[in-house]
Amino acid sequence: MEPTDQPTPSLKKILCIEDEHFISELYDRALSKAGYEVTVKLDGAEGLTAAQTDEFDIILLDLMVPTMTGTEILQALRDQSKTPKLHARVIITTNLEQREETRQAIESQADGYIVKAEITPSELVDFVRHIK
Repeated sequence: MEPTDQPTPSLKKILCIEDEHFISELYDRALSKAGYEVTVKLDGAEGLTAAQTDEFDIILLDLMVPTMTGTEILQALRDQSKTPKLHARVIITTNLEQREETRQAIESQADGYIVKAEITPSELVDFVRHIK
């Protein structure tokens, strides 16, 4: 079977919570071209509200966004009293250097962790394509 550029059929809608316009546009363009439906939120509170609709399959969550940190958003998404239903996979995206214990704590609540400076848009598409 030949590899496909199409997304996994069950994981097509992506929410990107990213305040850096250049990065969010790169991600949006690359993922849309690969067949994903992408919604970008530049603000943490707006991103959390969108995520809590449970309309997305994958959430790309930057740790440093205005109004709420990515860590606060992640905690709200994992708190059953604040987000009772969430099927999306949450992938942390960051350029922040984390202490090992901080990174492990964040990773333990997330479904993946990407260092933005170390991944190209095409590698991001490949990463997302392999999320189950």
